Amino acid sequence: MKVLSIGTMVLGLSLGLSAFASPGGGSDTCMDHGNTLSVDNEQALQWKAQQQSGFQSRVLISGTVDEVFPDETGHRHFSLKIGPNPEDHIEVIYNESFGAMPLPVQGDPAEACGDYIVATQSNGGYTPSPDGALVHWVHRSPNGNHDSGFVVLNGTVYGN
Repeated sequence: MKVLSIGTMVLGLSLGLSAFASPGGGSDTCMDHGNTLSVDNEQALQWKAQQQSGFQSRVLISGTVDEVFPDETGHRHFSLKIGPNPEDHIEVIYNESFGAMPLPVQGDPAEACGDYIVATQSNGGYTPSPDGALVHWVHRSPNGNHDSGFVVLNGTVYGN
């Protein structure tokens, strides 16, 4: 019989529970250069309406999946409805090389923490977003030189 230390058991328990935590605690806290971000759908929509294509920032948004776009080379693309108006959508792009994520379904609750880009025009070889803005880098930073992100889909954290 192998005896585990209290530290090993606590670490195992915290790792096991992290996949079920919600943003705001532990490894699924949305960070921007050392600052903790809160959900700010209004700011994301304001940037989309007022900033030029190519504008970038960090964001944490929350809403419901409204549309799922075709898979593009291991990336989940879906539209997150984050406000009351018909145009209040932001595209989320999740890179599945950072862990599998089930295909979102219309109506699923979701949150996304990552890099926000107004994408109304082609930029650096990338096509415009169907929603006019997107959130990507919604996964852990592989080298620690970039703030990590994540997606919470139906209460489960993906990407970190």
